[in-house]
Amino acid sequence: MHMADALVSPAVAGVAGAAAAVLIGVASHKVKSIKREDIVPLMGVMGAFIFAAQMINFSIPGTGSSGHIIGGVLLASLMGPWAAFITLSSVLIIQCLIFADGGLMALGCNILNMAAMSCLVAYPLIYRPIAGISTSKWRLSLAAVTACVFGLELGALAVTAETELSGVTALSTSSFLALMTSIHLAIGLCEGIATALVICFVVSYKKDMLFSQQKNISVPVSSGKLSKKTKTVLWSFAAVALVLAIGFTWIASENPDGLEWSIAKITGATELGVASIPSTAFIPDYDSTFAGIVGGVIVMVMLWCICALLFRRKKKIA
Repeated sequence: MHMADALVSPAVAGVAGAAAAVLIGVASHKVKSIKREDIVPLMGVMGAFIFAAQMINFSIPGTGSSGHIIGGVLLASLMGPWAAFITLSSVLIIQCLIFADGGLMALGCNILNMAAMSCLVAYPLIYRPIAGISTSKWRLSLAAVTACVFGLELGALAVTAETELSGVTALSTSSFLALMTSIHLAIGLCEGIATALVICFVVSYKKDMLFSQQKNISVPVSSGKLSKKTKTVLWSFAAVALVLAIGFTWIASENPDGLEWSIAKITGATELGVASIPSTAFIPDYDSTFAGIVGGVIVMVMLWCICALLFRRKKKIA
């Protein structure tokens, strides 16, 4: 669902960029109030995990299309919506700047369409009401699938609206909307199932790592006191991220993703014009066997630095 610069006008990109910047500022303020001992390593490890997972495009049977997870609902279920938004936005920023995945001008749109829709809309409006504070795997799974589908559909609607408002393409709005919503319904179902499986794993092993189970946390963020089970969960995510990062070139589908597929159905080509690669793209289009590892490490370091700044400032103020 990563939008290219060819789809958006400067005006739409500017408004979306400003909105994304405001949300990142609000999220940074909200995250500083989080009091749990694992939030810093959780954001770092899960950021790397989502980065690696997004590299794995899975085929949608019978369509000739593929999709990848967004990861916002999963992140929010573990660390809350605002920390999840910061984490997923960091992933999208690194994808854009280092790997040219999504246009630089369209970065604000991509943050709104993927991070905001899943973390700040689908999670609080869909996931939380369904899941509540329950640890029932069936209830959590229903919440995950429903929220993922809802978030992907909202993202597809947002992409269509931003493209229409930009007015820089000749895409038929009705056809584009129908194709985007239908293919992302299938992608959302797949992501929902994957998200449910991961959440069920966490519930089975250490249910209090779920954001909904965080109550009366007395251990300060700076203590660094992680339980053995918490470390095991974090290392498990890190190990899976490493496997995905190494094996993405052999695992990922070569079919166009949902957005490219929708464009191709209308125009016959997966791209509109020649997309310019930002000068900051050191590994454009993940053109390296080690791209996943490099990206995961960069995301993790970036999030650790962000957390260090946020929580250090909080400590000084206190």
